[in-house]
Amino acid sequence: MKLGKHIKWLRRLVEREREAEIEIMKKEIKSLSGKEREKVGRAILGLKGKVIGREFSFKIVKFGREREIETEISVGDLVLISKGNPLRSNLVGVVTEKGKKYLSVALEKTPSWAFSNVRIDLFANDITFRRQIENLENLKEGGRLALKYSLGGLTPLPSKKINFSPIDKNLNPSQKLAVSFSLGTKDFFLIQGPFGTGKTRTLAEIVLQLVKKGEKVLVSAESNVAVDNLVEKLREKAKIVRLGHPSRVAKNLIDSTLVYQVENSKGYKKVKKLREKIEELVAFRDQFLKPTPQRKRGLRDEKILKLAETKRTKRGIKIEDIESMAEWIKIQNQIAKIIKEISKIEERIAEKILEEAEVVLCTNSSAALDFLRNFEFDTAIIDEATQATIPSILIPICKAKKFILAGDHKQLPPTVLSEKAKALSETLFEKLIQRYPEKSVLLNVQYRMNEALMEFPNKEFYEGKLKTDESVKNITLKDFKIKIPKFGNFWDKILDPENVICFLDTSKSEEKFERVRAESFSKENPFEVEVVKSILEKMFEVGIKKEWIGVITPYDDQLDLLRRNLGEMVEINTVDGYQGREKEIILISFVRSNKEKILGFLTDLRRLNTAITRAKRKLICVGDIETLKIHPVYERFIDFVKERGVLVTL
Repeated sequence: MKLGKHIKWLRRLVEREREAEIEIMKKEIKSLSGKEREKVGRAILGLKGKVIGREFSFKIVKFGREREIETEISVGDLVLISKGNPLRSNLVGVVTEKGKKYLSVALEKTPSWAFSNVRIDLFANDITFRRQIENLENLKEGGRLALKYSLGGLTPLPSKKINFSPIDKNLNPSQKLAVSFSLGTKDFFLIQGPFGTGKTRTLAEIVLQLVKKGEKVLVSAESNVAVDNLVEKLREKAKIVRLGHPSRVAKNLIDSTLVYQVENSKGYKKVKKLREKIEELVAFRDQFLKPTPQRKRGLRDEKILKLAETKRTKRGIKIEDIESMAEWIKIQNQIAKIIKEISKIEERIAEKILEEAEVVLCTNSSAALDFLRNFEFDTAIIDEATQATIPSILIPICKAKKFILAGDHKQLPPTVLSEKAKALSETLFEKLIQRYPEKSVLLNVQYRMNEALMEFPNKEFYEGKLKTDESVKNITLKDFKIKIPKFGNFWDKILDPENVICFLDTSKSEEKFERVRAESFSKENPFEVEVVKSILEKMFEVGIKKEWIGVITPYDDQLDLLRRNLGEMVEINTVDGYQGREKEIILISFVRSNKEKILGFLTDLRRLNTAITRAKRKLICVGDIETLKIHPVYERFIDFVKERGVLVTL
């Protein structure tokens, strides 16, 4: 495909995905009543709001109610505030805090209607799609070259090994090799970092080595969490600036944000004085009549000012009302002038901070912010590259002369909702590593899990190339000195701290079958929820702490059922929601159990790889092995558990 055609095709795919996301949201808001949407965790009704403070240029509004709130809306989510029909509202904010009976939201404007009996809805983020489309329409040379490499229309230069003196003295040989090649690349380099192999640590070393060479570096990732992890590794080691909404940044890293650095700079004192002046003017302005459409009766502001000057009236408006509205308009014009001046000062300060920064960190989407319009970077380093679509990753790539991608194409791809845009799930990392394997390094020592937990995914997905570091090779729950279980029967085997991999097979139970909710494409399995609950109760009895445990499942409806039945017993999420995370103990509910032996999207083996590599010391799977083993990889996994772990048929 020619480059121009390819870019147009990518643009069409983004449009389709954007339409699908907005359509799903609108459809759900239309088809479900507020109460039904609240039930599925994507709306909260009957809220009262009050302003509880400011955070930079945003007002923080606390929305609460007497009844407890159960919702999947989380800190950092974009939400729609409305009264009546949400689709008629354009009041959008970001969740900054979440409690049992309240949500705090950062809002730029706070209309008076937004404080009593409002609802909050989880909202689709249209800005991200707009930025991707805009970037594709004006694709710079860096982005065009990246696409040419991926299409095979241009051959990249070989990456050379460069000698360097490590800043992090604990890097292993594969990490050093990745750093060395990254420093010696003229176009791009790829770092494949499977679970627990120290990908973030390696990227931090590359950034610091490039800064040492005098380069200006852009660091980005698809999620705020991944960006925060890199900020954590780089702060106080280089001059860094973190872009993005303060509410989406970890609280302990706020001082790295551009907003914080602007507000704490010397030049900001003038802005503070100007803001005080605005407050005085607002108090003074509010003594006069506000020129609302009813009062103005079609007169423009300029006309009202002229009439007041000549002490005349029109359209039956009292002369004192004309004069009062004119005063209001004059003061408002003064306020508008000061706001403009504040913006200019803030822009100048921000530009200076970004100019002096050695490293700028942001999400892929935020790399399109106006702040960066006039900046060019020597290198763009992009983490989570296998979770970002090509249009997303092209945004930071376009800002730099060369790029380094880090990710693992053996784990989950980007989430794509539209069937018509499915092609977006093939990532740039995947295309480049298939074409140019010599331009990549595999980080091959994992520091996360017991060796037995690594054995199956290593053999199945990484050709046996991974090794376990000595520090974690034999870690088990025994290290935590928990009680030896004495429940009798199979529970003692399952909960034995030295048994690191277990499978509870439901295939012989009459209650084992999955079910589908009305109008849902997802699946749920009530019996597996009961089994998971029993495991957790027994675990707590032997002194296992809830923060050590994560429960994961591939299906949204099962997630909902687990959350409703387990409450806050432990952290529960989908496999996709757990990518990049880890816990001491992971429980997996596989859900699928049917007479037809259909596995659905469980056949995407990247989902299996991601699921079974989250645990550090113990993995417990719950599922119907008769359904699962229809697939050869699941069959091999079950055989592995029989051989190396504990398999119990309920």
